Amino acid sequence: MSVMLQLNSSGPDVTALQQALLTAGFSPGAIDGSFGAGTQAAVLAFQKSKGLAADGVVGPNTAAALGLAAIPSVPSAIPSVTVQIVSQMFPVTPIGNIKANLPPVLGALVSAKLPDKPMVLMALGTIRAETESFEPISEGQSRFNTSPSGHPFDLYDNRHDLGNNGAPDGTNFCGRGFVQLTGRTNYTHYGSELAVDLVANPELANDPQVAANLLARFLGDRENQIREALASNDLSTARRLVNGGSNGLDRFTDAFNKGMQLIPDPA
Repeated sequence: MSVMLQLNSSGPDVTALQQALLTAGFSPGAIDGSFGAGTQAAVLAFQKSKGLAADGVVGPNTAAALGLAAIPSVPSAIPSVTVQIVSQMFPVTPIGNIKANLPPVLGALVSAKLPDKPMVLMALGTIRAETESFEPISEGQSRFNTSPSGHPFDLYDNRHDLGNNGAPDGTNFCGRGFVQLTGRTNYTHYGSELAVDLVANPELANDPQVAANLLARFLGDRENQIREALASNDLSTARRLVNGGSNGLDRFTDAFNKGMQLIPDPA
């Protein structure tokens, strides 16, 4: 299988996918070469069973897990990503911060199997948008998270969409790290994935190595959608997949485009 399969795809690759799903114990319904709702539901169930990003899209990792394709080796951009290049992508950032924190970020991307140029640029652009100092930091107070007469982050306390259960959850699970991880649900989920108790020790999200791993895992969970957006040069959608909106889009876009020019394409 050499292409990404998703809802409304059709053809022999979909037939092979449907047969593989059936063999794995996840019936897609009719084996008809048409990627419909039944096939999508089976893909989602299979992805959840394997701990893959459950997006209903069959990319390289899901295909490999189904035995349809080997995980492809992607050309790594990591050897070409230098402090000097990144400092040009972060024009107002102290170079010492880049020297200190770039190695764990690149290492985490390698571990997460995201070493290719688009995903490296996605990670660096996200850092530029979220914490331009190239340091894992805590979210600052603003009118969006703290009421005029309230305690810090009181507007997050009862955000059930974040999994928060009232004070002091707003303060405990405010945005932290390179990706500004927010909310009890995210701290619980990613803490479990990294074997770090972020619920009991939320400040660990600002540890440089933990923050780097959180960034890589967060991007990896959205990998298929991010790659699709980047392939279409849709940086706005790529940014929204991480942030949920357009905050920092100008910085993200500037860093991404500069990096595209400065980092050579792998041979």
